Amino acid sequence: MAAPEKGAYINGHHESVLRAHSWRTVENSAAYLLKVLRPDMHILDVGCGPGTITVDFAARVPQGQVIGLETTTATQEEFKSNVAMRGVSNVKLVVGNVLQLDFPDNTFDIVHAHQVIQYIADPARALREMRRVTKPGGFVAVREGDFASLTWYPEEGLRGLQDWIDAHYRVARANGGEPNAGRRLIAWACEAGFDRTAITATASAWCYSTPEERAWWAGLWVDRLRYSSFAKSFISLGYGTQDDLDRMAQAMQKWSASEDGWYAAMSGEILCRK
Repeated sequence: MAAPEKGAYINGHHESVLRAHSWRTVENSAAYLLKVLRPDMHILDVGCGPGTITVDFAARVPQGQVIGLETTTATQEEFKSNVAMRGVSNVKLVVGNVLQLDFPDNTFDIVHAHQVIQYIADPARALREMRRVTKPGGFVAVREGDFASLTWYPEEGLRGLQDWIDAHYRVARANGGEPNAGRRLIAWACEAGFDRTAITATASAWCYSTPEERAWWAGLWVDRLRYSSFAKSFISLGYGTQDDLDRMAQAMQKWSASEDGWYAAMSGEILCRK
């Protein structure tokens, strides 16, 4: 089995991955942006996936326009389905690369990326390109996870969860990415040309604790550990076997069955005014 292509999204677009991404909304994944949204804004949503955040933006800027950007057409059917479900018409999907955006300078009021630049080998270059296509007075908005912050309970007997985190670090970094991206966003934004005084940094977290939340989160990761591009990369890079991935999946199932189970994942956020 060949090693994964450098710079490709390590999780791929398996159904289990899209299941996770389709849960995301502006409210639970980009709430730090709500204070600057106006109904006539033009927004570029980089790495939009199935488009649930994208179409949520579109519903919130009815006099504006929203473009979702993806590197592949793999999510277009899910994107179209979400557009139809929300009944918005001011949104479209385009294929492109954040490192070379096919838009003129000063095009958008907001250029947004959610859990994207942590997978890019040159995040400052991505932010620089996002800044280029942002209008003066507009915003570059980014939210990225920080894997060192992942926390769960109970910990006893769940070594497989730490093994999963370690596996993610190895696969992501072999691909040129940085899993602890959240803490680095200010530094990357400054490197991209933003003045420090123009950067507002915040943090927020997802938390899964109810039986339904635990079952959902563990269920999608059990499938990702068995069928997604992450699993294939883990094996092809020589980091372990499917048996190792199955042990991680079993630990997630055990955690999900714990009545006092709790899991939280922090993300860093930056709102950069151009």
